[in-house]
Amino acid sequence: MSADVPDVRQTRLDNYVEAYAARTKGMTASEIRALFSVASRPEVVSLAGGMPNIGGLPLDVVGGAVRDLVIDNGATAMQYGSGQGDPTLRDQICDIMRLEGIEAHPDDVVVTVGSQQAVDLVTRVFCDPGDVVICEAPSYVGALGVFRAYQCEVVHVAMDDDGVVPEALEQAIASVRAAGKRIKFFYTIPNFHNPAGVSLSDERRARVLEICQKAELLILEDNPYGLLGFEGEQQKALRAEDREGVIYLGSFSKTFAPGFRVGWAVAPHAVREKLVLAQESATLCPPTFSQLAISSYLIRHDWMGQVKQFREMYRERRDAMLAALAEKMPAATTWTRPRGGFYVWLTLPEGLDAKAMLPRAVTARVAYVPGTAFFADGFGSQCMRLSYCHPTPERITEGVGRLAAVINEEFELRQTFGPLPPGAGREYDAPGPELS
Repeated sequence: MSADVPDVRQTRLDNYVEAYAARTKGMTASEIRALFSVASRPEVVSLAGGMPNIGGLPLDVVGGAVRDLVIDNGATAMQYGSGQGDPTLRDQICDIMRLEGIEAHPDDVVVTVGSQQAVDLVTRVFCDPGDVVICEAPSYVGALGVFRAYQCEVVHVAMDDDGVVPEALEQAIASVRAAGKRIKFFYTIPNFHNPAGVSLSDERRARVLEICQKAELLILEDNPYGLLGFEGEQQKALRAEDREGVIYLGSFSKTFAPGFRVGWAVAPHAVREKLVLAQESATLCPPTFSQLAISSYLIRHDWMGQVKQFREMYRERRDAMLAALAEKMPAATTWTRPRGGFYVWLTLPEGLDAKAMLPRAVTARVAYVPGTAFFADGFGSQCMRLSYCHPTPERITEGVGRLAAVINEEFELRQTFGPLPPGAGREYDAPGPELS
């Protein structure tokens, strides 16, 4: 090569760019991940990440359980285990799911590395490139990342205060099939939705099941927040009404601690076999130590009492956020009123863009997640997700005040220089607001 001609390999940031598989084009960092380095600074009030608040966890009990596990059963806990998961823990998981009306056998359960891995395994087992996954609009950013990585096409369906709109789901199924495309499953978070904060009503649960059964469409029910309700009775899981048509995903990350990375899937028998094989090819087995530690904790501690304490803690934080929003936000701003879980979905006044506004918010020492992170097609720019699970009520109030000031400044700028085109960044109806 001539000395006057630069070697293109020496100017590349990544020398392997031409060697990657085609599916890596769908692998991009989420907007939440990009925020973590900024939002973790102590001077910034982070209303962005959904980190559970484990401050109320009895660390002495957890520490004792782990200590005894190492002393009494360390040789087993630190060894390889079953690809399906520890039998005792699977039995305990069945007891937990019974609270939501699910009757399952431990053989139906596959333990995973968090429910995130369960989403990955199900997608790997079912989806070829170009297959369609139907999701609510908005939807969980981690699941969207999985679907993108497996080269799926995501079709969104509208939501309102009562969850996914059945007529929109029915229409989406018909439209996709009329276009000659294959739908593999409907992915839904029916309880205390991430990011929308809404829950699927009982009436709509029956209707959604009816629509999917008629269409012979599998439902992937992701339910990490189901036991963290603040009001009313426990709703039945979709899986409780349909064992063959629903794969149910659960997790200990929100009701215990995310650091153990233990979740699970409950699936029809034939599907369960495929998930175990996929699990073994990915990790050989889920971490034995984490499973036995959680199993020991469930035996030694009043875990339901602990969940009730978490509920009260998160309820207090939810109330602080709703009160601050009602007091400080501009009149044209709307938001959802969650009855559980971690999140509020906020819609800005017409013409404002949450993603464009984020640098100014961070400068004002408050962070959130722009709504575009929760859509596969770039929509949602007028919305944002606010998380109340981790900051104290005082910090939540302070953070909402900072955010309101930024929104007011942005609103004044738009009035001076003109708004974005009407409806820019929005194609779907946002979850209906609970105005204060």
